[in-house]
Amino acid sequence: MISFHNVTKMFGSHVVLDEASFEISPNELVILNGISGAGKSTIVSLLIGAEKPNQGTVEVDSVVVNDMDNDMLQLYRRKVGVVYQDYKLLPAKTVFENVAFAMEVCEAPNELIQERVPEVLKKVGLQSFSGQFPEHLSGGERQRLAIARALVHNPRLLIADEPSGNLDEANVRSIIDLFKQLHSEGATLLITT
Repeated sequence: MISFHNVTKMFGSHVVLDEASFEISPNELVILNGISGAGKSTIVSLLIGAEKPNQGTVEVDSVVVNDMDNDMLQLYRRKVGVVYQDYKLLPAKTVFENVAFAMEVCEAPNELIQERVPEVLKKVGLQSFSGQFPEHLSGGERQRLAIARALVHNPRLLIADEPSGNLDEANVRSIIDLFKQLHSEGATLLITT
């Protein structure tokens, strides 16, 4: 599913990845562990096409991500769920609206949005928070909301960039349990920590 072939990524003269190569099979759960500055977030940025390698190729499902134009990248990103450490929630939108927005930008029909969003909120345990705004949620609830938004399109690939970095131990356990459930349902997961 994911292949990095001799990927080098530099920022200025600083080499972050030096001819990195690895493969992740479909339905695999991979934990990418490393110290701050080791290149974990760079790998995520390369996978979603936010950055391009200086050399080498990044492939997902045999398609070279670094060769995609902007239109192709937008379509590709709709098939990949990404959960960021800082959540990237929309503060002026409710829990329901944050998840619905991910579908609205893809021009999903309203009937599908009204059906799918409650399903996903139930899956992450936020169905009773639907009308709340992010500022009224705990850190664990915000992280679950970010996960719900990433799941709304039923992605085959879910990438979580340090999803437990801002959470206490109890919330970390609940997030990990949720990721295990998603993996058991067939998703390929890449989690950085």
